Amino acid sequence: MNEMYWITPVAGIVGLGIAAAILASIIKRPGGEGKVAEIAEKIHKGAMAFMKREFLLIAVFAVVIAALIFFCQKQEYAKYQAAAFIFGCLASSFSGFIGMYTATKANVRTTIAAKEEGAASALGIAFFGGSVMGLTVASMGLLGLGTLFWMFISGDHKPHVAEIMEGFAMGASLVALFYRVGGGIFTKAADVGADLVGKLEAGIPEDDPRNPGVIADNVGDNVGDVAGMGSDIFESYCGAQIATIAIAGAAGARAVQTGGDALLDKIGVPTAHAESLMFLPLALTTVGLLCSVLGILLVRLMAAKEPAAALRIGTIGSAALYIIASFIVCAIFGFNSNPAFAVFAGAVGGIVIGLVTEHYTGGKPVRDLARQGETGVATVMISGLALGMRSVAIPLLTLAGIIAVSYHFVGLYGVGLAAVGMLGTVGITMAIDAYGPVADNAGGIAEMAQMGPETRKITDGLDAVGNTTAAIGKGFAIGAAGLAALALITAFIEKADISSFDLIDQSVLATFFVGLFIGGVVPFLNGAITMTAVGEAAFEMITEIRRQFKEIPGLLEGTAEPETDKCIDIATRAATRKMLLPALLAVGTPIVVGFGFNAINGSGAIALTGTLVGALLGCILMALMMSNAGGAWDNAKKYVEDGNLGGKGSDVHSACVVGDTVGDPFKDTSGPSMNIIINVMAIVSLVIAGLL
Repeated sequence: MNEMYWITPVAGIVGLGIAAAILASIIKRPGGEGKVAEIAEKIHKGAMAFMKREFLLIAVFAVVIAALIFFCQKQEYAKYQAAAFIFGCLASSFSGFIGMYTATKANVRTTIAAKEEGAASALGIAFFGGSVMGLTVASMGLLGLGTLFWMFISGDHKPHVAEIMEGFAMGASLVALFYRVGGGIFTKAADVGADLVGKLEAGIPEDDPRNPGVIADNVGDNVGDVAGMGSDIFESYCGAQIATIAIAGAAGARAVQTGGDALLDKIGVPTAHAESLMFLPLALTTVGLLCSVLGILLVRLMAAKEPAAALRIGTIGSAALYIIASFIVCAIFGFNSNPAFAVFAGAVGGIVIGLVTEHYTGGKPVRDLARQGETGVATVMISGLALGMRSVAIPLLTLAGIIAVSYHFVGLYGVGLAAVGMLGTVGITMAIDAYGPVADNAGGIAEMAQMGPETRKITDGLDAVGNTTAAIGKGFAIGAAGLAALALITAFIEKADISSFDLIDQSVLATFFVGLFIGGVVPFLNGAITMTAVGEAAFEMITEIRRQFKEIPGLLEGTAEPETDKCIDIATRAATRKMLLPALLAVGTPIVVGFGFNAINGSGAIALTGTLVGALLGCILMALMMSNAGGAWDNAKKYVEDGNLGGKGSDVHSACVVGDTVGDPFKDTSGPSMNIIINVMAIVSLVIAGLL
């Protein structure tokens, strides 16, 4: 199979070339003149300022962690693992930068297209803006992982290729911590501050140029839902592949020692082909990139039709092509169809979770939630929380079904393949998610530049679809993170060599449950830390916006300009300061539990397994509940603003605005941060497993 390994990094380069061509086509479009161009430039500069500050902070942490890996790991491959860690940091950071740059260039061009050319053209630009992010995430993952696999699978370090690649995943996780958690704090500090003072106190519309927090809010949409979501998906995408490679490597090693292995028997290949199992996840994601490109083209061809239908057909069409391709890939490798059925389970499960999320954050549940505003804020809050709790059931049962089916066909290796199946078409999945903030910014620019009701009607239509795609994207990201983390935990158990995990043994049972309860605490602590961070940052933002309304003569009358840079600076400083505690929680918990229990009674691996299981379940439950409740509150407010139940300015609207304000940090900060926490804990555990 050696002659095929080069295909993966080359596919990554080709994907980057396609992304570059799409970006060039967007930049060529007219970017507007006068006020509209000025507004767009402020959003772009604010986003780039955030990225610069985050990158500098990441660089400091990356150097320290790389040095620890290099000097503290006693294995001879430590220097390669440290280099892979830096490579992972750079790959994820590059993906985030390109996505942010593209989104802040595509937003104003979407607005201009809506004004001058119509809805179809505007949809095409917004979607292509998101496509650059999707293709960059998938391509950088293939380029990074494919290059490392190609370099080390044939050399002296072949037995440790999975450990070296774990460094890459750990680098991706570090960047995800900063972009997703820090980005979530930024965007919601700006959003909550702008909404509470602008809508409820000053009585001015959303995206009104008189509001000093509006530009920061628009910057935050890109920070949280482009760079943040991209790094989140990139982390899961890489983690799923590396975990699957690690499980396959362990099976191959057992086969060499014992003359056979159950996994190889399930797939129907001899021991000599064990190396092919390690390359299979890379081969699957390689063809997944091709399927994503075809799906993106399909959406572009259907842009003239109803936007939501075009996006849905592109997503499902890509997944269907990918499932067919997985059976073909398995046949080429000489495997039976069992691995492809595991991929099928993951791909279908991802669609189910996305559709369930769409149901609970749109349609009848949202209309019912909005009606609760007729009796006040309290009933809006109660119903929204109940909706979020109810929405957990089907996605969690779907994940359980994916695990059961994939394990049936290919054992624990199948769980990793299911995660690869769910993430295989990440190119178009991320494209559709990143489309949302581009469309949202386009509407904001149209409002601030006062481009007229016709333009705003088109951008509002695109934004409405974007709200749905963003909610689906969050549901998908949670499911993918859960499966990826489970695959990493499975790889940890293999690597830590926990061969006698006997729960009948009372000491093992007690240690496991102690770890389980420690892990269960993690999502609640993380939720409290991130919600508090948003509240404190929003307090600073509210104080600053109130000051400007009070002290700048003519601001509310529209004859003076707001000091938007000060609001952006407040949000950026809050993001960089207040995400350090969640980072320490995610990185420190596995280290303290693993080495602490090892020092006490030598049971660090078992205790850490319990901690990871408890954290995984708690994080998935909290993430689904918070994201779906927040999404429902957001769309209930928009349903009222569309003229229903009294429309803007009514008591129902005021109640739903409060619900949306509480839901914002739920869905955009605390909920998504759970994905990062569990994946970081899992990858850190996998890296230190050999020491336990």
